[in-house]
Amino acid sequence: MIVCVVGLGYIGLPTAAILTSHGINVVGVDCNQDVVDTINQGRIHFVEPELDSLVETAVGSGYLRATVYPEKADVFIIAVPTPFKGIHEPDLSYIESATKAIAPVLQKGNIVILESTVPVGATEKMMEWLQLDRPDLVFPDSGKEDITAEITIGHCPERVLPGNVVRELVENDRIIGGMTEQCAERIRDFYKLFVQGDCLLTNCRTAELCKLVENSFRDVNIAFANELSLIADKLDVNVWELIKLANHHPRVNILQPGPGVGGHCIAVDPWFIVDSAPNESKLIHAARLVNDSKPYFVLEKIEQAAQKIGKEKASLSIACLGLAFKPNIDDLRESPAMKIAKRIEGLGFSKQFLVEPNIKTMPEVFDVKRTELINLGQAIAKVDIVVLLVDHTEFKEMDLSLLSGKQVVDTRGLWANL
Repeated sequence: MIVCVVGLGYIGLPTAAILTSHGINVVGVDCNQDVVDTINQGRIHFVEPELDSLVETAVGSGYLRATVYPEKADVFIIAVPTPFKGIHEPDLSYIESATKAIAPVLQKGNIVILESTVPVGATEKMMEWLQLDRPDLVFPDSGKEDITAEITIGHCPERVLPGNVVRELVENDRIIGGMTEQCAERIRDFYKLFVQGDCLLTNCRTAELCKLVENSFRDVNIAFANELSLIADKLDVNVWELIKLANHHPRVNILQPGPGVGGHCIAVDPWFIVDSAPNESKLIHAARLVNDSKPYFVLEKIEQAAQKIGKEKASLSIACLGLAFKPNIDDLRESPAMKIAKRIEGLGFSKQFLVEPNIKTMPEVFDVKRTELINLGQAIAKVDIVVLLVDHTEFKEMDLSLLSGKQVVDTRGLWANL
């Protein structure tokens, strides 16, 4: 068996590596030549535990090879980004490009799986693009069983947590949406080659919405916690103690608030539902607005911290601890910490120091005259204000006595007892 994985990012590359560990030959495809070259050297281009050794072994054994163009295969997995265009409108151009790229090498008997998180109806759209480019092939008729179909089409969204991707790709249950029941069954047989969790069959549209609903559920719950932090601040109540006490109720489990919501799932997927059904998704929409506004609340707390010092802001320096969207990874996508740090550049401080243990170079969005990436010890020693944005392990284990005499803005409740 040969599998062609299109898109070698945070999902595509781990999927390719897991497949090779089960003796499956994989051709990885990415439009970024630097990514292709890095992988062909047996290295990875982002931080993900266990992935580096998997890729090194896969490339060294000849089971994994990266290229910029798709090649003939038995199974095609599309795992490319689905960003926004305009105001929170899903952009399917990456999926369209990937689809048109595989069309020339498609053969009878092939399986095409869309793993990218998409709005409802995108898998059907993908099949339409394939049909236009390959009228010589017989594609399944959505919802109708047809034994004459020559191509299997379906959607199987990933459900993994960055930092645990390698393990969860194998252990988690998978939702498999087939264009027909026969498509779903054939795709299930493929995933069972490496998935230990249950493979649950449904249709494409249900599978597409299921992924969006899962992340919207989490977004709404996070929004409740974030809104509580706003209420508690106004009423002069310690939100961390409040939530801890409330969670002693046997049927209450409130999440922890933070500086917002980031990543390419929870901060993005709910908007796909809002875009598809704006009049019916009022709660989901409201949750997005709460979470997207939280960075501005953090900026207000930073301004208040500066005022407490009683000096001109231009004479003060500030350190932001963490830039990633979650602990112990290097993923900066949609990170509220990034948004906060970038806006701090315009607040008039003399200098901003960034501490992000998981990256080696400062993101290009920052002004090198105003902002510097340094290590934790250096940053704490240099600044008047410390802002905790991400609860990385390094910050949990740091000597809290270093914070003595500093103004602290703790958005994660890590130092709530200071």
